[in-house]
Amino acid sequence: MKLPPLPRADKSLAGATGKAAEQVARQYLESQGLLLRERNYRCRRGEIDLIMQAGNQVVFVEVRYRKSRRYGSAAESVTAAKQARIISAANHYLQRLPGELACRFDVVAISGNLGEQIDWIPDAFQAQT
Repeated sequence: MKLPPLPRADKSLAGATGKAAEQVARQYLESQGLLLRERNYRCRRGEIDLIMQAGNQVVFVEVRYRKSRRYGSAAESVTAAKQARIISAANHYLQRLPGELACRFDVVAISGNLGEQIDWIPDAFQAQT
């Protein structure tokens, strides 16, 4: 007798929350003077939530949302493995553009109700050369 699959977390709800968090982060960064270049850039190497422009610098932004700190802060959830995937995807993105551009990696950590607390961490991590 084959058992039915176990119920899975509602991915549509998580996806909607993620999109809402990205929208909050985008609006916040735009209010700080950054301009949107691209959303949800995907390639085989990984995904980048937001790609923004700050002056002559390309800013790759990871958006993290946590309703509570029960399992750590939103910013703490950007692990070394996640950083490596973001850096790899950013390299892929930059290869499509002419010339060499300055870039940095920021994290926008949102906690509580969406938009309740926004922590923007510019230059949160570095690409190892």
